[in-house]
Amino acid sequence: MNRQQPLDPLSITRRHFLSGASLGLGSLALGALLPRELAAATSQGSTGILSAPHFPAKAKRVIYLFQSGGPAQQDLFDYKPLLNQKNGEQLPDQVRGGQRLTGMSVNQASIPLAGSVFKFAQHGKSGAWVSELMPQTASIADELCFLKGMFTEAINHDPAITFFQTGSQVAGRPSMGSWISYGLGSMNDNLPAFVVLVTKGKGDQPLYARLWGNGFLDSKYQGVKFAAGRDPVFYLTNPEGISPSGRRSVLDTLDALNRIQAERELDPEIESRMAQYEMAYRMQTSVPEVTDFSKEPRHILDLYGPDVRKPGTFAANCLLARRLAERGVRFIQLYHQGWDQHGDLPRQIRVQARDTDRPSAALIKDLKQRGLLDDTLVIWGGEFGRTSYSQGKLTATDYGRDHHPRCFTVWMAGAGIKPGLTYGQTDAYGYNIADEHGHAIGLDMAKFTPGAVHVHDLQATILQLLGIDHERLIFKYQGRRYRLTDVHGHVVRDILV
Repeated sequence: MNRQQPLDPLSITRRHFLSGASLGLGSLALGALLPRELAAATSQGSTGILSAPHFPAKAKRVIYLFQSGGPAQQDLFDYKPLLNQKNGEQLPDQVRGGQRLTGMSVNQASIPLAGSVFKFAQHGKSGAWVSELMPQTASIADELCFLKGMFTEAINHDPAITFFQTGSQVAGRPSMGSWISYGLGSMNDNLPAFVVLVTKGKGDQPLYARLWGNGFLDSKYQGVKFAAGRDPVFYLTNPEGISPSGRRSVLDTLDALNRIQAERELDPEIESRMAQYEMAYRMQTSVPEVTDFSKEPRHILDLYGPDVRKPGTFAANCLLARRLAERGVRFIQLYHQGWDQHGDLPRQIRVQARDTDRPSAALIKDLKQRGLLDDTLVIWGGEFGRTSYSQGKLTATDYGRDHHPRCFTVWMAGAGIKPGLTYGQTDAYGYNIADEHGHAIGLDMAKFTPGAVHVHDLQATILQLLGIDHERLIFKYQGRRYRLTDVHGHVVRDILV
């Protein structure tokens, strides 16, 4: 094959001239992708845009157990006996405070308060209140930090989940995992820095690939979704008749062609594409190994419950998250759908709790016994909470709850988080974030109020634990400097060790 001829000095464009220095650096980067050099390299991962964290990190990695749909905090973690006492009475106007309702309940002639049909008890030395729906989570109460004062502006699912995952209600921004990969890079040459696991067979609100997309960042920072079954990453295995040596030969030829195009086009995405091809080649070995549970001890499988043996279940994904974490994956995002219970809540939430309670607790226990919880941050929660009043007809055994962005519960555990802490509280109706006297707090994302945690505050705190100043991890795009927390966000230092 003939190599590209040197450029005619008279044909050199302004683009080539201005990019001369970066071309030399780019050539060095491209050279690092050559197979013989990759084979000789040690598995040290790759650095991100930050040459070093802004300050010492408490967490090396994050496992985010996202509960899509909005879990009802009044039935899980936020015990409100007054709701039971006033069950069926109308939500007082002074409690509602003029808050807008969704189109699903705004036209109800009646909005009766709905107490929980589930029993609550205090657990551990911390005395955290946990519902009977979550007995395994209750068993690790002293490992958890419950944020009962979470709030957001979004009142519908798509903008709310997009806000949590990207820092904006409008689609198109990089996801949190992409920002972290961009900042810190990878800890493993043979697995992606950012992996996504979605519970198989769960319906409800849709999940879009843009939730783990790279937005305007380089495509190498996007999340890689693992599917359930024999082929966790689509098109990763060689087709029938293609040998590993044949695949290697194709990649070598493609590498040479791409290097010619990179020199000609000066497009960094070409380098990213080449890196992704090489990563896919290495993943042909690493992915089957990490997804194979056959060597896991029986007592570990039993810890996660019977569903762990079914690929794609939340239990299997929690165990896979632990295996990915111990192999150096930086950000592991789990999604579990089905928490959008506008009606038939008592029956449906039992199913959700059964699917998620034991595996979530098992993950914390498993990480701790391996010494991984010390530098792994685990987060559990959804995009908003549910109303204290019933959507639709309220009966003695049935009710539904509408979307509620004004207050909800998220829990965190692990690296740098104070264990056994309940941070923030809601009023007696479970409708507003309250101060120590039980009075509703005026919410303002631009101003931090102790006990109240905005979405951007949570994001800023996650980055802080990873050693990143959320105001300094930026990317300039179309003339503006962007960051995960936009122009807001406060680190919640009260919950940090």
